Order: sequence, then structure tokens, then C-alpha cells
Amino acid sequence: MGDVLGFKKFGRSTPLSRDPQERINDYKEIYIKSSEEHIRTQGSRCMDCGIPFCHSGCPLGNIIPDFNDAVHRGDWKEAYEILTITNNFPEFTGRICPAPCEGSCVLGINNDPVAIEYIEKSIIERAYNEGWVKPDEPERTGKKVAVIGSGPAGLAAAAQLNKAGHNVTVYERKDRFGGLLRYGIPDFKLDKGVVDRRIEVMKASGIEFKAGVWIGVDIDAASLDSEYDAIVLCGGATVPRDLKIPGREANGVHFAMDFLENSNRYVAEGQNGKPLINVQGKDVIVIGGGDTGSDCVGTSNRQRANSITQIELLTKPKSERGEADPWPLWPMILRTSSSHEEGCQREWSINTKEFIKDADGNLAGLKIVEVSWDKDPVTGRYTFVELPGTESILPCQAAFLAIGFLHGDPKGIMAQLNVDLDERGNVQASNYQTSNKKVFTAGDMRRGQSLVVWAISEGREAAKAVDEYLMGERSLLDTKEAGLFTI
Repeated sequence: MGDVLGFKKFGRSTPLSRDPQERINDYKEIYIKSSEEHIRTQGSRCMDCGIPFCHSGCPLGNIIPDFNDAVHRGDWKEAYEILTITNNFPEFTGRICPAPCEGSCVLGINNDPVAIEYIEKSIIERAYNEGWVKPDEPERTGKKVAVIGSGPAGLAAAAQLNKAGHNVTVYERKDRFGGLLRYGIPDFKLDKGVVDRRIEVMKASGIEFKAGVWIGVDIDAASLDSEYDAIVLCGGATVPRDLKIPGREANGVHFAMDFLENSNRYVAEGQNGKPLINVQGKDVIVIGGGDTGSDCVGTSNRQRANSITQIELLTKPKSERGEADPWPLWPMILRTSSSHEEGCQREWSINTKEFIKDADGNLAGLKIVEVSWDKDPVTGRYTFVELPGTESILPCQAAFLAIGFLHGDPKGIMAQLNVDLDERGNVQASNYQTSNKKVFTAGDMRRGQSLVVWAISEGREAAKAVDEYLMGERSLLDTKEAGLFTI
């Protein structure tokens, strides 16, 4: 390492953000650009720790100490080259990844971990500015592959298959590319220009993109069989979990993703008029305490909601690690997002009982009750009981269900391609290959709802399996093999 005492000299410091009351007036990304000196200083905090647990914490196996050291030394091009050995899209993970690598950072045992996500984003933005991000120009194999879905898994699979020399076509049922990146994540976290910039590089690399084509509905999926040598399903987990309680049909109860997609479309179209799902002046309750719920909070603030409350069935997380999540496991601690900083009431151990309607069928309130969680001494499972006398009705004219997703959309494509599903409704696969040997799958469609970084990892691994299937041998390296080149 360039500075073996950097972790003792300097504390953790991430980029400053714009004032919360200023940034809720727009949908622009919230962070302020940092100086090169600040980024290099943060890179110097990476310890010469011997065994970098951050490698295993990262689903992509990013070679983190090496690119941190290169940043510290000011060799940005080397840092970029190391980073992109394992990560196709650092501009995405550097913005929206929860950074499990930081949860496994050795420095985090008794100090604040290295700001890995911040450094990652800084590297890729420097690479774009310097013109180092260039289209691939592979030698072509003549094999054709269809990738269904243009979310992070589909994009990663397409990028890797193209790198191996195969002719790749990406099909997207929406009108624009990016999947969850495009319509599920607000612009204040991920500006859509960042997505468009990467898509253009991929197009220049020879990948064909077709939008507005719903395979399984607009086109029979089986018809792809004669045109392509392999098919990769990356449609995501798009069926949301519902909350089937009295009053669910009330006007004003929405799935979180419907709200976020509607808002993202409104922003993309220049913010003319008002979004179709508009919470201005309303009392908003977000049901679900995860990242999607947090995105609903931030969007509601920008639409000028009268009040915003986020409720969670589970207990309030602790402030520090405990016996159940020691280092290097992911710390199950309380996190406050940038959206929470902008204004939100948060409540835990709350069960939702009923949506209250007015005479016109519009949502007027939410009946809730407090709960207590207990662990069964025999099974070890946690169950909750409602606390008598704690029922109440909160004013609410807009409620968003942010309680997760079940599986991929079953319309057409699964049956048409004759692929088996598991007990949860996900596409079943062995080494990413389905029961139909010509069809592969990756991302949330295979593993269920997960992180963007896992989707990218899955797309890369699926591409490796497809390449071996098509060629009898593989030219794509897995993350461990890639890491050998620098470690």
C-alpha cells in the first residue's frame, strides 16, 4: 500500500450532499463533486490487511485493495482497469449499492470502514471524463444470443456475451432500457443520463437493443428458438407482494413500483403538468421499511406531501452489531437514507389492519396496531402478537405498498419456453441453465428479489455458462480467476 498508516491518519469521509430542503425542489442527484485530494485520501485508508474480506463481501469479487491503492497513488487509469475486470457497471453500483464490501472491511472491526462505494464511483466518473470507457471490438463467433430484459442482470449478461464475440440482442418490454435502473430508482439516486451513457457504449460495441417488445405477449417466446443459439431470461422479479386486507380496493392504495415508475416517467418527460399518481398536499403512509419504501419517501417529499410516515412490521434495528451479525457479516443496523433526512416519520413493530375508505371510495385512513415480537425457544423462529389497546387510525390519502416482490411475471414466456419453476415461482436453473438446455436465466428471475450488485454478478456468471454451452469451452473468466491477475 502507498500509505500503510493512512487508516490511522485519516477518518472516513464521504461526499457532501446538498441541503435537504434545497434538493427536494428537484430530482437531481444529491451529492456534491469532491476534490481529487479528498478521494485519494480516502483511498489511502485501505489497510494492508493481508486477507481482504471485502472481496468475499462483494458479490462481484471486486479487487478492492488494488484499486484503492491505485487511487491513492493517483494512477486513475490503473484503478479503472482493475475495477472493470470484475464490474461492468461501476457507475451503477457506485451510486445505489448498499456496499456489502464495506460491511466486511477489516478496518470496520474497530473503526469506520473504507469508503469503497464512493471511491468506486469516483474511478468510473474519472474514466468517462478521460475517455477511457470505449466500446468493445471483439472477434465474432457467429453465434446469436437473445437476452430478455434490460435490467442490471440482462445488461451484464449482454456485455459479457458480446465481449466473448457473440451477437447479442436485448429485448425490453418497456419503452426505454434499463429495467429497474430506469423506472424503479429515482433520478435523485441514479440520474437516467448515467444509464443512457452506458447503453450508448453497449450499442457502439455491437449489441442490438429492441424496446417495446414483450416476449411472451407481443412475440411468442418459442419463436426465438429458431433465430437464436441461446436465450437468457433476465426479466426480474416483477410481481409485487400484495397486502390483502379490508379496504385494499380503495382509491389511493398503490404498489410502490407503480408510484416510482410514474414519477420517473414524469421526470423524464420534462416535468410537464403533474404525475398521474400525485401526493401533493396528502398524508402519505409508506408500508415497508426497505430501500423501495425509502425511495417512495424521497419522491413524496418532492411532490410536496402534507405528511409522510413509513411503517415497518419488524422491530427497530439496533445501532451497533450484535451476536447475530458479527464482523464480517452484513450488519443488521439502523440506517438513515438521504430520503429520511429530507423529512419522514418512521415507526416500527406496526401491523396494518385495514384501509379506511370515505363515502366516495377514496382512501381516508389506515388502521394500525402495535405488535411485539418473540422468539420460539424450540424452532428459533420469530412470531409477533398484537398488543391490546394499541389500535389507532392514521390519516392517510395515499398508501404505498413497499413490501417486496414475489417472482417474475409468468405471462406467456415460462410456458412457451417450457422451463421449470421452483416452489417460489422463480425460474429453476442449474449453473444458470434451465430445464430447456438452450435457455439460461439470471438475476431476480432466478434467485428472487435481491440487490443490483447481485444481478450484475448473476448476469456475468450466466454469460460464462452460455459461452461454454455455445463454444464447448469458455473464454470468460469468473471473478476468482480474474482476481488472480492483480493479487
